[in-house]
Amino acid sequence: MSESLTQRITLESLASRYGLSLEPAFAAPVTVTSLTDDLDDVRPGALYMPLDETPTANLVGRALDRGAYAMLAPAALRGGFGETDIPVLYGDLTDAQVGQLASWVAGNPSESLAMFAVCGPQAAATVTELADFLHVLGNPVTRVSVQGSYCLDRRVELRYPLDALQVQHVLSVGAEDGAAAAVICLDDATLKRGSVSGMSFDVLAVADDTRLTVPTQRKIVEYARRNYGFALDDNSHVASRTSDSDAMARQVDSLDGEDPSAVSCLSTAIAMVMAAGVKRSNIRSALRVSRELR
Repeated sequence: MSESLTQRITLESLASRYGLSLEPAFAAPVTVTSLTDDLDDVRPGALYMPLDETPTANLVGRALDRGAYAMLAPAALRGGFGETDIPVLYGDLTDAQVGQLASWVAGNPSESLAMFAVCGPQAAATVTELADFLHVLGNPVTRVSVQGSYCLDRRVELRYPLDALQVQHVLSVGAEDGAAAAVICLDDATLKRGSVSGMSFDVLAVADDTRLTVPTQRKIVEYARRNYGFALDDNSHVASRTSDSDAMARQVDSLDGEDPSAVSCLSTAIAMVMAAGVKRSNIRSALRVSRELR
């Protein structure tokens, strides 16, 4: 999130919201205009959050040279830098708090998007199928996957696996571009641990080329939830392939004779849009269009 944020926040508001200590205290009114955990992405006005490495005096100086307005450091390092020319927020943020912070400063983009997520062995392939199918249904889509992240038709170049700041940045750009939905691949190649913390999904599915039992699906979903940090609330739907979705997927002529995994990916995508409330007549129409495009 190295571009301008939708929310401009003061160090005082950050300190009070997340229980952080600010030194020096008179820096409370300082406003940060961007957020990053990558030193190379620090720009004037940035809050630098080195989440994957321990800050040192040298790192503080380099962040200052690049124009950072403030820096986040673990509480245990308080006073360890001596006097600095850059304000430092001291505290230990949990994965959930980092996710909440990233979402807050990005303007909570997931609240304006229909949120879909896929986990399981066929997650990446199904995310591609689902994003394409949602597009055919008339929904501009933001896709987040190691196999290619897109905001509508524009590819977004990212360094994988993504952390919470990068995920929220992509969602924010997608929302600004007019996306109606977002599809996220829940796998270790795409996401770091905790990178969708605090986020909830409207529809989640486990993608596999076999019909998984309900207990097995629950185990996979629970693992993904613990690892990536998302929440499932009362409005969330966990979708899975059915004989009906399989039959509709096989109607696409170009899938005849192909690897059964192609049918299973499309079937999972169909099951997900059905869980989202899309009418069967609209799905069948989209499948006809999809068949013509293949």
